[in-house]
Amino acid sequence: MTDRDRLTEHVLQGLTRPQKALSSAWFYDDEGSRLFQQIMALPEYYLTRLEHELLRSRADELSRWIDPRCSPIDLIELGSGDGAKTLSLCQALAQRDVDCIYRPMDVSARALADLSRRFDTYLPRMAIEPVLGDYFEHWPQVAEGRRQVAMLLGSNLGNLDEHGAVKLLQRVHSNLRPGDLVLLGLDLVKDPAMLRAAYDDSQGVTAAFNLNLLTRLNRELGMDFDLAKFRHYASYCPLEHVARSFLVSQVDQVVNSKTLDRGFVFLAGETIYTEQSQKYTMASIEHLAAQSGFDNTCTLTDPRGWYAITVWHRLPFTPTQQTST
Repeated sequence: MTDRDRLTEHVLQGLTRPQKALSSAWFYDDEGSRLFQQIMALPEYYLTRLEHELLRSRADELSRWIDPRCSPIDLIELGSGDGAKTLSLCQALAQRDVDCIYRPMDVSARALADLSRRFDTYLPRMAIEPVLGDYFEHWPQVAEGRRQVAMLLGSNLGNLDEHGAVKLLQRVHSNLRPGDLVLLGLDLVKDPAMLRAAYDDSQGVTAAFNLNLLTRLNRELGMDFDLAKFRHYASYCPLEHVARSFLVSQVDQVVNSKTLDRGFVFLAGETIYTEQSQKYTMASIEHLAAQSGFDNTCTLTDPRGWYAITVWHRLPFTPTQQTST
């Protein structure tokens, strides 16, 4: 099945549900990736700055948690983007003479091209093998004697609810071997006003990012979304510790698709649920690791406790964990 086939099926299912929904996984065409680079520089979007600072300031410590014996490793980053956040960690590994192959994986060719240029400039001796496409369809083959370190940064795991996060982590688990690691960047619970602002910036870049999904559907599925008739809306629920984003229809309207040969009815005020961003506590991180077949070995946070980078060791599944999927 091609990416377009998957998108077609996803849109048909998502826009015929009682609560219309589209996955944030489809945000990242080239324009979406460009807009997200802008989002990461916004004053309201603290996540990137905190994660970068943690990776810079604790890079040597992280490298020693990842590879205390300087044994050969494959660093497999799921959703690498342009590689800016990972460079410090790779430099720390290189300074310790670790035999490391960096395998960034992303769905954006533009992001991987930017990453390759960045590493050519700042870490030209690092072995890099970029992979374009879905993580699990293109999981790299790792030679015997090399440990895998799977990385999922940017709090990207938070785009999934607990069931989805456990399912994804268990799929990662199935691609790892005993002794392999997972390194996660996770956004922590904090002031609700601060969290909501991170997904509804004053410059409107996040709104453009959300609306760009409709532009992509117009281009790839022959749809006729009028972007002026939809509005970005973001919320945060302190009870569930989750931020959510929507596109809100401003009028009664019908949106047609040439590819699907059908229309989709929208009422004024009706929403398309496009993204969730789960926030975590230390207790929920421990719970997530246990449910997914990992041991939470190390958790580092910034001084204010707003963001965490956690290192998990792969464990064998127990029967209880297997039946939880």
